[in-house]
Amino acid sequence: MAPRLSRILRNAVDGGDVAAAIQEYEYRYGGPARGGLDLRKSEYRNFAKLYFDLITDFYEYGWSRSFHFAPRTRNESFRASLTRHEHYLAQELQLRPGMVALDLGCGIGGPLREMIRFSGARIVGVSISGYGIDRARKQTDEAGLGHMAEFVECDFMKMDFPDESFDAVFSIETTCCAPDKVGVFGEAFRLLKPGARFGVYEYCLTDLFDPEDANHQRLKADLELGGGLPDIAYPPEVDGALRTVGFELLAASDKAVQDARGIPWYHPLTGRGMSLANFRSSKVGRAVTHGSVWTMERLGVLPSGTLRVSRLLNMAAAAFAESGQLGIFTPMYFVLARKPANC
Repeated sequence: MAPRLSRILRNAVDGGDVAAAIQEYEYRYGGPARGGLDLRKSEYRNFAKLYFDLITDFYEYGWSRSFHFAPRTRNESFRASLTRHEHYLAQELQLRPGMVALDLGCGIGGPLREMIRFSGARIVGVSISGYGIDRARKQTDEAGLGHMAEFVECDFMKMDFPDESFDAVFSIETTCCAPDKVGVFGEAFRLLKPGARFGVYEYCLTDLFDPEDANHQRLKADLELGGGLPDIAYPPEVDGALRTVGFELLAASDKAVQDARGIPWYHPLTGRGMSLANFRSSKVGRAVTHGSVWTMERLGVLPSGTLRVSRLLNMAAAAFAESGQLGIFTPMYFVLARKPANC
């Protein structure tokens, strides 16, 4: 564990700057009560870049190379559930060889690579994090898929691609980081060819969220600061934004709602039914990692500030787990939309 952890943040943020970066992130965008909504929206580029540069290695170490959640069936492995979630999206987008798709907020490219293998389509990934883009290129080349993928460091609110460049566009739990849903969905609409599809897994509050409940408000604030989110929308806001920019909605459903016999998306974070596959993401595993980070920071193996990043992500993990158990939040409100053929 220690050799792998010792690489955390060393390339993402210069060793001497980790403490300054996490301090800026928490103080500037958290505020006294983890609010900071106005700055998180007006300065979203800096907010998002700071966040993803700081947490990318933690996510890869503690979760997987696919930075997203997925419901799981009984006797299905954690990795298999993520893969099935990605395959479902590729099928709904009707990806096939000869098509070129765009991945909004590609992270280190885990889902992108799996969707290339599954569909045979070529995929372009964009991210505001230069560190994430570098990791994605390296891992994609190592997987022998470099000829099928391209990675571009840019802001997905305003991309340089020509109009109608793509046969499909998708986002897996990333447009939730946009300061304006109409803005990011408008870019997707512009870049799609007429008749092409857009698929999105979106973070949303559910009808069970009570804005007058202090615990619900605390969880929402923890999710936003710990998850790099300017704000969390309700499903009707997502649907409305898609319609506003011109999309036709083909399907919309909360994929977190599933058969009672299944395993919920937040299960790996709770420690129940813990296995070696999800130990690192469990409550116990996170505590072990946090202790290792504390030790290595004290010894100077990790730069100052690393422990503070770990603490932020542990706060987020606890909020994801509790909000999932309460049913007030879903990370996978799925919408499939289409750009009209006559556009």
